Amino acid sequence: MDEPKETVAKAPVKPAIDSQKSAKSSTEKEATIYIDGKFFPEADAKISVFDHGLLYGDGIFEGIRFYNGRVFRLEEHLERLWDSARSICLEIPIGRGEMTEALLETIRQNGLREGYIRLIVTRGVGNLGLNPTQCKRPSIIIIATTIALYSKEVCEKGLTVVTCATRRTGAAALNPAVKSLNYLNNVMARIEANLAGADEALMLNEAGNVAECTADNVFIIKRGHIFTPPIAAGALRGITRAVVFDIAAELGLKIKETDITRHDVFVADECFLTGTAAEVIPVIKADGRVIGNGKPSAITLRMIKRFRELTRETGTPIFA
Repeated sequence: MDEPKETVAKAPVKPAIDSQKSAKSSTEKEATIYIDGKFFPEADAKISVFDHGLLYGDGIFEGIRFYNGRVFRLEEHLERLWDSARSICLEIPIGRGEMTEALLETIRQNGLREGYIRLIVTRGVGNLGLNPTQCKRPSIIIIATTIALYSKEVCEKGLTVVTCATRRTGAAALNPAVKSLNYLNNVMARIEANLAGADEALMLNEAGNVAECTADNVFIIKRGHIFTPPIAAGALRGITRAVVFDIAAELGLKIKETDITRHDVFVADECFLTGTAAEVIPVIKADGRVIGNGKPSAITLRMIKRFRELTRETGTPIFA
């Protein structure tokens, strides 16, 4: 197999693509990608076909946002990355300080002040056998780009969601607390949403309660009180989810972690989703039922406003 071609440091380049674009324009430059301590142009950024991250989904990742020249909640993302690694017995080959600098330098190399980081740690190159002891050294990949999961219109008006038949993986199988490269469970749910013409899919756990969406945590509001599924229900311990808890405390609102059924979503006054890529986004319809008045309402709008303020004002400086 060809080894990727390393490049000498050059002028900053723009990100490869927006998540909603299917191809680069003729004027758009390639991204610069970090792989195992070196930077490569996008076209030359390659991994081995024997990497167990590719062969078996054996690895972990984090999606991280940066705004206004600052990386939002970087420490929390790295904490979760290291927790995921420990859970699957994966030894990250560099320390947190070095990882932080690699991530910040990747953003600098791409000349970005706003965007999205995909930080990946794979088990590394092995053989076609399943045994991870064949993989001698994990690989680290860092991609800096731009992302927009939904159009501006959808973000302003709100999402439609459907309940999917694909159940959230139980903790006894593959614990959702591990943000692993094996996302097929979520992908299958996403396919169901696509086929139904919905923006997102509600995923239930084996007990029939709401766990989360394909890439987002779920919150509902009823009579001024906010509710969200507990982590034990199969929800990811979301970074943006935690920010919403902080905002609620700041605004004098209480959030209760409790089991939520589809019925609870249908009769909610408001509903919103949270995620690093999705940020905080309202839901206006679930399984054909209009939620509340069918528009983003007071508490959701307050959450969005304060969240946006925090992303502009706080975070780890990139260019300091």
